[in-house]
Amino acid sequence: MAYDDLRSFLDTLDKEGQLLRISQEVMPEPDVAAAANAVPRLGDAAPALYFDNVAGFTGAKIAMNVHGSWANHALALGLPKETGTREQIEEFTRRWADFPVEPDMRDDPPWAENTMEGDDVDIFSVLPLVRLNEGDGGFYIDKAAVVSKDPDDPDNSGKQNVGIYRIEVTGKAALAIQPVPVHDIAEHLRRAEERGEDLPVAIAIGNDPVISIVASTPMRYDENEYGLAGALRGAAAPISMAPLTGLPVPWGSEVIIEGVVEGRRREIEGPFGEFTGHYSGGRRMPVIRIDRISYRTNPVFEHLYLGMPWTEIDYLMAANTCVPMYTQLKADFPEVQAVNAMYTHGLVVIVSTRKRYGGFAKAVGMRVLTTPHGLGYAATVIVVDEDVNPFDLPQVMWALSTKMNPADDLVTVPNLSVVALDPAARTPGVIDKLIIDATTPVAPDTRGSHGTQVRDLPETSEWLVKLQQLAGGRAAASPDRERHTPHHAGDAAPSHDSICPRCAYETVERVFTSPVTGAWDVLRCEQCLYMWRTSEPARRIRRDAYPEEFRMTLEDIRDATEMPVIPPLRTAVE
Repeated sequence: MAYDDLRSFLDTLDKEGQLLRISQEVMPEPDVAAAANAVPRLGDAAPALYFDNVAGFTGAKIAMNVHGSWANHALALGLPKETGTREQIEEFTRRWADFPVEPDMRDDPPWAENTMEGDDVDIFSVLPLVRLNEGDGGFYIDKAAVVSKDPDDPDNSGKQNVGIYRIEVTGKAALAIQPVPVHDIAEHLRRAEERGEDLPVAIAIGNDPVISIVASTPMRYDENEYGLAGALRGAAAPISMAPLTGLPVPWGSEVIIEGVVEGRRREIEGPFGEFTGHYSGGRRMPVIRIDRISYRTNPVFEHLYLGMPWTEIDYLMAANTCVPMYTQLKADFPEVQAVNAMYTHGLVVIVSTRKRYGGFAKAVGMRVLTTPHGLGYAATVIVVDEDVNPFDLPQVMWALSTKMNPADDLVTVPNLSVVALDPAARTPGVIDKLIIDATTPVAPDTRGSHGTQVRDLPETSEWLVKLQQLAGGRAAASPDRERHTPHHAGDAAPSHDSICPRCAYETVERVFTSPVTGAWDVLRCEQCLYMWRTSEPARRIRRDAYPEEFRMTLEDIRDATEMPVIPPLRTAVE
């Protein structure tokens, strides 16, 4: 189901039991933010929050944690709320392949019901603003989609930008925005200031759920976010033209603020509690003059709590950070199997890959640093073998413990760009980046004594099933595995080749047929990525004895072993 506005999505959340309406009176500070801070700790099915009785405000409506669980994220994509994390990311990857889908220009947007312009502009009379953290320097708008165009190429829709940036309210008609250099709006502002011009912007608040997802997705400079929204929705994204700036904005927004970023004018903005779990200090930032506000009657103010992970933003920026980096790496290195860039918006990236030759994993790590998102984030890159699930942190730690030699496997690249909000940077925006090669050495790299890895005994999977039955379910599966259906002892006993010998789940994928034996030789568990050879005896038959349809080339094998990004084992932790 595609949602055209926030209200229709809130209705769905309500019907699905994923919206918690809080009607008793709450204080604007600290209750609203404290509740939004707490709710993700309820787990992967945490509900959104809807406040309609905020002390000191008349008729105020505030929505929080709208994307703050995997259940809500699934519903935002039009999937059943029970859809597992893995399935969501796989579906995200599939829909990405349909990008771009041209947007649908519509008339009569609901946000045009009310307007204020010029001296009548007063943002405080439209939005019930509250502080999010006790150290914040003021009121913030932090889940709005900010729309701008390239001043040098304004008719190129690919170079327009829809992004989420932190915005401080500094007056009834004044805002301060933080356009960090790694984001497209900063490039737009630079070009406008070089031309001696202001930069027109439109700020859309309270959007349909997919707009918020694409506005926080790291895309190339020439890629249109509305085109991605259409691909993710499965239908063209509805947009309308903002009357004052002429910028394309979401059709279903609750509030549209139009104005300009005033060229070469800066004022103090901050501090603000950021997605890193740290406050960023006050800095001189560009100023926005508000010229017009359009809004629905009784608008819903959608707000976003930021703080120590996991909070809503970590769900919002999970799949949409992994998938573009995976697709970009896969285009250059078909050997890449999966990418985990979910932690702190990808400041740490874990990649699993096959290797062509010695040193190959380090080359993959270097490429991560030069992807559009890696340029400004990706401070640490960990590369692991293809049979290590990068979302299974115990497996990653095993790889680091047994395959990484600090003398040979650490590559430090000094003085690279990073988002200025990274508290680990030596100076804001500059950091030394690290690549960790935690893969098994291959020729001509012959160091170490790795030999043959210990594999589970063939009978382990059957014993795991038996022990789970004997324990009466007391042996809980890992959070990631409980989304899949295990084999039960009462079912027909599977062969060793139909269930994974590591995790005992029937999620086996046949990877490729050996051109020598003609049997399905190599299998892979779709759950834990464990790969093993079939126990069926090999049949030594010449390849040319097979019918043409059963022959496979090396390219066929590579295609067959491609796989999408794998989900994490854990999200919010109490």
